[in-house]
Amino acid sequence: MLSVRRLVLRALITPDYARLWCGQAVSMVGDEVFSTTLVLWVGTVLGRGKPWAPAAVSGVLVAVGAAILVVGPLAGVLVDRWDSRRAALGTEVVRAGLAGLLAAVSFIPMRDLPVATWLTLIYLFVFALNVSGQFFQPARFTMIRDILPGEVDRARAASVGQATTQTVTIIGPPLAAPLLFGVGVQWALVFNAVSYVVSFAAIRSVPSRAPDVAPDRQRHEQPGLRAEFVAGLRFFRSNKILMTLLPVAVIAQCGIAPLETLNVFFVTANLHASSHLYGYLGMALGVGGVIGALCAGRLVRRYGACAVTWAGISLLGVLLVVYSRQTVFAAALVLLFLLALPMAMAVTAFAPLLLEAAPREYVGRTMAVFNPVNQLAGMLATVVAGWLLSSALRNFHGSPAGMRLGPVDLIFLVSGGLILISGLYARTALRQAVATPAPAADTPSGQTVPDRPVPDSPGSAP
Repeated sequence: MLSVRRLVLRALITPDYARLWCGQAVSMVGDEVFSTTLVLWVGTVLGRGKPWAPAAVSGVLVAVGAAILVVGPLAGVLVDRWDSRRAALGTEVVRAGLAGLLAAVSFIPMRDLPVATWLTLIYLFVFALNVSGQFFQPARFTMIRDILPGEVDRARAASVGQATTQTVTIIGPPLAAPLLFGVGVQWALVFNAVSYVVSFAAIRSVPSRAPDVAPDRQRHEQPGLRAEFVAGLRFFRSNKILMTLLPVAVIAQCGIAPLETLNVFFVTANLHASSHLYGYLGMALGVGGVIGALCAGRLVRRYGACAVTWAGISLLGVLLVVYSRQTVFAAALVLLFLLALPMAMAVTAFAPLLLEAAPREYVGRTMAVFNPVNQLAGMLATVVAGWLLSSALRNFHGSPAGMRLGPVDLIFLVSGGLILISGLYARTALRQAVATPAPAADTPSGQTVPDRPVPDSPGSAP
């Protein structure tokens, strides 16, 4: 019988990836505890009984989005210039320092500073931490690309990573509340700082797998940041796979964002249940996401990343349409669990497609396009959905073809249709993109890097 250690290593693909994953799992728990703690601290302590408390909590989310939109493109260019391992190590040092500094400030008695000062400090630290995160994510992505060659292993890594993310969303919030109300906000913040130290140690234990740079390229003068960013945009625009994946991701993001924003209103208005039961829906999504992510690696190995992507998105759209018609809480709970399965599978299958489509020299800039664009799409969809529910569709009630519709379920119904259209588009467009090699891309040194299309594995065609 295999030992537990060998089983874990087999599940985590290689020892190097296992160490990288271990550090990131701890860091992700710290991030989840940190974000939940800040929301609770701002909403229930600093803003207790104040009418501006919801807006103050929204400020935390705005700070996160601003970091992604403002710094993300620049971070991608710089990470492509730097050694990915050193960049990841440097960002963990910065994040540990920032988190530790905020923890130290939090030991100041709350009454000694005005509430406005506390909120300003929180927003600044959240912004700075997420700025550092914009450098860390593409650096880690590049490290995984170097450690794990081939679509199958990268799909397994994405599967493990997505399952870890979903698991953290389940266990993180329950840890945050006892830390905040039991031992104080300071120790929740200290926990986050320590998690970055653990991540630093794990990354440091992974040897660099970056390819050697030719001497003539080392002597070549690097172009300016703007030139490199423009080169990245040109490459992205010329890559048929990336130009197919981006609209697919944007449409799917616009479709799923209203579910995350308006589901609490769906619980009370459509399911006729107490808002106290809302947390169980989040748990169903988390558990389904873990299972879906763990299954995605095997499905990609058998059918290919392209097929898993379009099928997962299409099924997600269908299930969201079915979910919009629910009126019983238990049925909705089961459907959200089922809905999370294809959602996690599609997200997991995206990663090997991106890594295979982008040469190593353009991984950072590829992520610098994808992340901000999808973040902006999600923010706009959230704003539009909230505006529709509070104004244009506030009193909407209709019965087309005998089907009763209210404002929230109408939004979910349209969202599911958008996601389904996105999946069906991906089915045709991805097959065409894979079959058509794109032109070579210019590197900063003036050389060319062939744009390698995703291999059409035996199971990748539907």
